[in-house]
Amino acid sequence: MEEQNKTWSGRFSEPVSELVKRYTASVAFDQRMAEFDIQGSLAHAAMLNAVGLLSADDLAAIRKGMEQIQAEIRSGQFEWSVDLEDVHMNIERRLTGLVGDAGKRLHTARSRNDQVATDVRLYLRAAIDDLLGRVRELQLSLLDQAEANADTVMPGFTHLQVAQPVTFGHHMLAYYEMLKRDAERLADCRKRVNRLPLGAAALAGTSYPIDRERVAKELGFDGVCENSLDAVSDRDFAIEFTACAALVMTHLSRLSEELILWMSPRFGFIDIADRFCTGSSIMPQKKNPDVPELVRGKTGRVNGHLVALLTLMKSQPLAYNKDNQEDKEPLFDTVDTLRDTLTIYADMMRGITVKQDAMRAAAFQGFATATDLADYLVKKGLPFRDAHEAVALAVRFAEGKGCDLSELSLEELRKFSDLIGDDIFAVLTLEGSLAARNHIGGTAPEQVRAAVARARAALG
Repeated sequence: MEEQNKTWSGRFSEPVSELVKRYTASVAFDQRMAEFDIQGSLAHAAMLNAVGLLSADDLAAIRKGMEQIQAEIRSGQFEWSVDLEDVHMNIERRLTGLVGDAGKRLHTARSRNDQVATDVRLYLRAAIDDLLGRVRELQLSLLDQAEANADTVMPGFTHLQVAQPVTFGHHMLAYYEMLKRDAERLADCRKRVNRLPLGAAALAGTSYPIDRERVAKELGFDGVCENSLDAVSDRDFAIEFTACAALVMTHLSRLSEELILWMSPRFGFIDIADRFCTGSSIMPQKKNPDVPELVRGKTGRVNGHLVALLTLMKSQPLAYNKDNQEDKEPLFDTVDTLRDTLTIYADMMRGITVKQDAMRAAAFQGFATATDLADYLVKKGLPFRDAHEAVALAVRFAEGKGCDLSELSLEELRKFSDLIGDDIFAVLTLEGSLAARNHIGGTAPEQVRAAVARARAALG
């Protein structure tokens, strides 16, 4: 019974089996919250002292003990024990061993239920702050590509078929906008993460005269959770974060799919730097876009974590249940996956070589300026539906000749509408098509540069 958990062993007549210990222990993965557990405990101890529940000597001893424990953890010298279940009991047992009764008094007016809820929120708040910085770095790398390629013509696609000319810079800005919304969602999620559960105790609050607002202020929380049952039992803030992360990964998965296609010889639009690719064990010529492929795969992993957390919570009665121990591994892995993905993506986007000639050649395929011809006829007074039909016939004719619309003679074009004049050839050029879309949100190079400038100003 020597290693039995002394926090509750007096109730039981036999020790927990070794298998159950391993099955129920969380210290292997929740020890990453150690710094936050210490941070929360120190704020709790200071509050206990302020309200007269802990002496100044005990507070000083706790602070000194925690300082040593923190140093041991950071240096890798701390001895973690599965017998003590989790990060909280490991730290408490070590503290008691260092400072005696003062360590035993630390748990006054709190439970592991509100303690772990506080630690998770502190951890996730710090993770969100870090991730927001990494989102920003990726946005900056996209802006660099957009600015460098504001004039680079490429085909825009719908249904993966050539639709209209756009610029590569405009294409990069689309992903900048997605990440901008992702950052807004993460920042908004942080507001709901940043509420203090400590003081809810096991589920009903505590009979001690605590000062929750003091603890919230010291820990940098925006306020307290205002219902004790809700404070210890819900993990909607973790689910919301994982949903935000799943959206970021989904956006990057879409970009990954495009990078993979563009690097294929069938497109040949880009090359990805060698440090982000691997070769083949049998085919010496291969250069495989492993990073984008893995991002695509890891998106499914994060989406799975979201479903796991939703499923975890869906049938839980109030208040705390041991099920909630299963919230941490999906949450931690989501943070790790998103952090690494954002970091490597920011570097990878700066290492992309754009093959402008190949992009331009592809933009001539598929009659990309057909819509411009229709718009030209509308501006000459032809109803749009009639213009649409005339251009469709012209496209069929050019397709039969094996040439682009811009390669038809004026005489040939006028077969489809006598409104067509000599000025049509300026309209049918790729540059003319781009320049015509000169409005906010349009693909004109002038607008791309303006959008980049606005984005840089917004990022600071």
